[in-house]
Amino acid sequence: MKKLTSAQIRDLWLKFFESKGHEVRPSASLIPINDPTLLWINSGVATLKKYFDGSEVPENPRITNSQKSIRTNDIENVGVTARHHTLFEMLGNFSVGDYFKEEAIPWAWEFLTGKEWLAFEPERLYVTYYPEDVETKALWEAIEGFDPSHLVPVEDNFWDIGAGPCGPDTEIFYDRGAKYSNLAEEDPENYPGGENERWLEIWNLVFSEFNHMPDDTYQPLPHKNVDTGAGLERLTSVIQDTPTNFETDLFMPIIQALESMADHHQYAEASEKIKTSFKVIADHIRAVAFAISDGALPSNEGRGYIIRRLIRRSVMHGRRLGIQGLFLAKLVPVISDIMGSYYQELHDKIEFVQEVLTSEEERFHETIEEGEMQLEELMTELKENGIQEIPGDQAFTLYDTFGFPLELTQEMAVDHGFTVDVEGFEAEMEQQRERARNARSQESSMNIQSAILTEIDSDFDFVGYHQLETDASILYIIQEDQLLDKYEGPQGAWLVFNRSPFYAEMGGQIADQGGLYDGFDLIASIKDVKKMPNGQFMHKVEETSMPLLKNQSYTLRVDPTARQKTNQNHTATHLLHQGLKQILGPHANQAGSYVGPDRLRFDFSHFGKVTKEELDAISEYVNQMINQAIPVDISEMPIDEAKALGAMALFGEKYGDIVRVVNIGGESIELCGGTHVNNTQQIATFKILSESGIGAGIRRIEALTGQAAIDYYRAEETILEQIQEQLKVGQTDQILYRLSQLQEQIKDQDHEIQSLMAKLLQQESNKIFDQVETVGELTYIAARVDNQSSESLRNLGDQWRQKNVSNLLILVSNNEGKVVLNVFADDMAIDQGVKAGDLIKPLAKMVGGGGGGRPQMAQAGGKSPEKIDSMLDQVAETIASFTEE
Repeated sequence: MKKLTSAQIRDLWLKFFESKGHEVRPSASLIPINDPTLLWINSGVATLKKYFDGSEVPENPRITNSQKSIRTNDIENVGVTARHHTLFEMLGNFSVGDYFKEEAIPWAWEFLTGKEWLAFEPERLYVTYYPEDVETKALWEAIEGFDPSHLVPVEDNFWDIGAGPCGPDTEIFYDRGAKYSNLAEEDPENYPGGENERWLEIWNLVFSEFNHMPDDTYQPLPHKNVDTGAGLERLTSVIQDTPTNFETDLFMPIIQALESMADHHQYAEASEKIKTSFKVIADHIRAVAFAISDGALPSNEGRGYIIRRLIRRSVMHGRRLGIQGLFLAKLVPVISDIMGSYYQELHDKIEFVQEVLTSEEERFHETIEEGEMQLEELMTELKENGIQEIPGDQAFTLYDTFGFPLELTQEMAVDHGFTVDVEGFEAEMEQQRERARNARSQESSMNIQSAILTEIDSDFDFVGYHQLETDASILYIIQEDQLLDKYEGPQGAWLVFNRSPFYAEMGGQIADQGGLYDGFDLIASIKDVKKMPNGQFMHKVEETSMPLLKNQSYTLRVDPTARQKTNQNHTATHLLHQGLKQILGPHANQAGSYVGPDRLRFDFSHFGKVTKEELDAISEYVNQMINQAIPVDISEMPIDEAKALGAMALFGEKYGDIVRVVNIGGESIELCGGTHVNNTQQIATFKILSESGIGAGIRRIEALTGQAAIDYYRAEETILEQIQEQLKVGQTDQILYRLSQLQEQIKDQDHEIQSLMAKLLQQESNKIFDQVETVGELTYIAARVDNQSSESLRNLGDQWRQKNVSNLLILVSNNEGKVVLNVFADDMAIDQGVKAGDLIKPLAKMVGGGGGGRPQMAQAGGKSPEKIDSMLDQVAETIASFTEE
């Protein structure tokens, strides 16, 4: 076996498969593009799904890559086991309907054992296979130099994720020798494919040859595929003969940098607990650095929450190592030195990644000490009461109030001999979790491959850049994956023509509107236009006034008004993108868009709300570009030439050798296949409607252009006139003055009302404080005082405390349809185990709410005022339940 660096292994992989006719693809962004089923790119094949399900046909059916990937379903195992990582590199070779097992298996053997490649010892390699896959077994047995006794049948060797392509797989293992075997010979896991440290899986070859149908039957695929994956970290560990992945050259430079910051801790001599902290930081900082460089930013949900969680776990482990102050940003150049030569995007964005990390680490340091103090106080109190579990609602309070993640609460709890009520925490988090679930698409992971669509490979000419009408012949009529010679409606069919002026939905731009004509007579409306796997456009029709025939010629006509509005919005989107970069910074990258005739929507990466001043500056920039009447230059050129011009490309998107470049005055230069105006003045005007956050570090701007923007201004003007009339002012510039007058009047009236309410409450207090009841040795008052705020109830509680009329006071109010609940306890009640913060929880649940607080005073809200009387009837019983404990 050769001694190789991780960079050399990656390079050999790509060179080997390039020599076998594969196209070398660069790693795509970790943020999925147009795939709402994934939070992260989590494998090499994830970026190629459109090829494997047949929705698109690649120019070269042989592809190879080294794809950065993130998986976060087992973060707790990182640093504890030898090979769990959040970020990892997956080496892959793929065949889309081209070669199959007969080539893939011998190539795998050649790469692993060939002297010019990895030069593994053949006797060290073992292979598992699916027992029913006799072809794979025979192919392995036929390889010269392979020991057939090293073949192991395994029932689990069948790759299947539900509806879509699936098939058997064969896994290759490397025998690291007896020194890595701590298992007794009789252990059932002591074999290739078992859970052990001796035989390491280094490569998995998946042979997709079936369609898993919705009815759970399996049908042969129209085009069989090969999808393989080899973890670079594992391969490097085997080749460099390290106990775990963390001692390889992918991680050790990071660990060595940490050693220089740590307080007298050296990795080699450290305890397993300290080593775990080194490993966790080394793993997490890689994932965070790459995720941020790809445009993901820390936040409280989605992938942003994952980043924040990894950063905060790293900070906590840094504290265990005795690292003082901020340190994560210092590790980014180290990662760039290790991997930046291949992943240029990280090298180019070092400063931005460091800026985000520093800001996030500073923010966490501001809250972590207070959170730790609160948790330690809580554990001390619980221990005094003989409780060894941290309540879920308390863990949530730490998270919600102090930004203290549940994982850190769990880690500190374990260190002090506590457990955490995770179920209770999750119940408190349900609202946030529900939002996240709603934001995630319910689409299936991969589509079922269609033989019809993938096999259609006719010539096609899109003429819509320069004309909106053309005569065209129907080449194919497709209905429910069947080819027809005639369509009569109305159930719907897709028509494929030899040419079309209709733009198909892609790149955020929706499909053109228009119709199918026979001369001047409209036959059918075009409902939608989609791009087919081989690049042709197919047109959806439903109702038709006459039968549509294959090979018959018709006229296709695009609605010119809708197209013009779409062009206005698309060009404005390019200007908006450039304006965002100028005002907010170069990190403001496109993360999705919608361009139609009605409006434009643009999603972009940014780690905070865009201020009004920034929005005004962005809007001013776009409108200035419109007013300058700048020609929109569109040309085709080699991609290298386009990049030299500074053209922006959607990171991770696949572009051909010749690209279409939209250049607006040398300022906005983008690769784009959409339709545009000829001159920015044709946009007329640009109006931002809204700016909002839609996910982790992703913001959204919606805007109007042209006549739609003018109509919006007119509607706003009408509303302004109505306000002017209502306020009875002569000029619009008097509106603000009149409003300020009214606000002052309202404020004075509010003060007067509050004063009167306080006097009334003062008068009522004597009646309330006479309503003393008894439970055991405790006295209590439970009263309903409607139309009172929580502040008013607290004032009443202060009076109660001064008068010392009972041990407990429970006040509840129906205030504008919402329940306000306050509970107060004196020292005697607390000594007998009835604390306000505890008592309020069951009472609040009775009125559809929740809350908490200190032992002496607590407050809560509720959504069910109709249940107040029922709750008051149960106060005595609830108090008794605490005294009985």
